[in-house]
Amino acid sequence: MPITALKAFALAASVSLIALTASAEPITIKMSTDSGAKGSPTGDAMEKWASLIEEGTKGEIQVDIFYQNELGGQQEIFDLFVANDVQLMINWPSTSYDERIGLLYTPYMLKSWEDAFQAYGQGGWLNATLDGIYADMGLKFFGAWPEGFNGVATKGKYAKTAEEAASLKVRVPAMFPMAEAMQAMGYQTASIDWAETFTSIQTGVVDGDAANVIYWDYEYFRDTINFYNRTRQQFITGVISANGEFWGSLTEEQQKVIADASQVIMQDGFESARSIDAGFVEKAKAAGIEYIEPTDAELAPIALKVREVVWPLMEERIGKEIMDQVRANASEF
Repeated sequence: MPITALKAFALAASVSLIALTASAEPITIKMSTDSGAKGSPTGDAMEKWASLIEEGTKGEIQVDIFYQNELGGQQEIFDLFVANDVQLMINWPSTSYDERIGLLYTPYMLKSWEDAFQAYGQGGWLNATLDGIYADMGLKFFGAWPEGFNGVATKGKYAKTAEEAASLKVRVPAMFPMAEAMQAMGYQTASIDWAETFTSIQTGVVDGDAANVIYWDYEYFRDTINFYNRTRQQFITGVISANGEFWGSLTEEQQKVIADASQVIMQDGFESARSIDAGFVEKAKAAGIEYIEPTDAELAPIALKVREVVWPLMEERIGKEIMDQVRANASEF
């Protein structure tokens, strides 16, 4: 072989070796949540998800975890996620990019844990629709991370009727149709970022929080609230997802590791959420918070009224096709 050919061969081999070495460099990505400090159920779930990804890719992907408020508020984090500045999330998504995300917050769509598992579990009737909505936003939907039914946590007094609710102003996140549902129940509402909720209750800007399962209200507001009324207007679930641009940059093997790991996290959530929720009910009671659990008979007229008022608004904003699916599968009250 001529000297020039040998030199060319050596150069090509060197370039190939450099490329191979470069491709072996680990990818460092960001995983975040908009709600959940280190040690919270969400924080624990992120840590397990990250560990499964790092182990499954043999270190090809390294995961930096950012807990709530470490990268900004709820909307800021979702903005970063859509822009691919955050690659993986367990979050409670904003409707600012696509109002169809409001499907997650449909009031009185589900009545029981069993109904929720059927809707959000693997192969559930809601998942295909959510997968399509996420894809349209440039995101990859993996599944739900369930928490349970929400309620109204208040300071000083609570409401069992629309007439009583009229004197209470409650915090809701800026997500359609959170405010609309509470207004249909008779409450005044104020859209307040999660990070500002404690101060808002403490200073009397609002009388309480009307978006969350009891864990959040006990963990963050137990020194300011007196009542938790489990009105069950929404079944609250976070979403396990990836940025679509990041997802498309991965090999099939890497995608499989992340997808399989996400299913483990989702399954863990379904297996533990109900018992975690019940445990925090007992903690709230022990802390002196009065816990109110309306019966199905008490909730039925409230649920039907809210559906009558809010579901037509949802049809206008998220589409008849989606709401027809809701009507066909929603729980009976």
